[in-house]
Amino acid sequence: MGVTAVMDAVAGFCLLGGALLSLAAGVGLLRFPDLLSRMHAATKPQVLGLLLILTGTAIRIGTVVDITTLVLVGVFQLITAPVAAHMVGRAAYRAGLVRRELLLTDELAAARRSSS
Repeated sequence: MGVTAVMDAVAGFCLLGGALLSLAAGVGLLRFPDLLSRMHAATKPQVLGLLLILTGTAIRIGTVVDITTLVLVGVFQLITAPVAAHMVGRAAYRAGLVRRELLLTDELAAARRSSS
């Protein structure tokens, strides 16, 4: 078994794992009961799934220009996904779309009371 076969196996594992995590994120978006749970499903496994797919693709392609592009895609995803999820969560909270009985700690309610 040569180095190429091992690299192909690692790339295949990364691609398969990334695809499964992305599938889990999609199922979570459909099955979870409330907005905050769906938001969690849209960010956590989706970002890790994309990073695994990018890693598998980088291993398989192997050229410096393509790997640099894939790294940039991964960095921008890591930067934008948490910010977007935070903004969606805050907007949903302000619009009253959050099921407060499911929250363990409601830090925004305390901040809202102190500013009033």
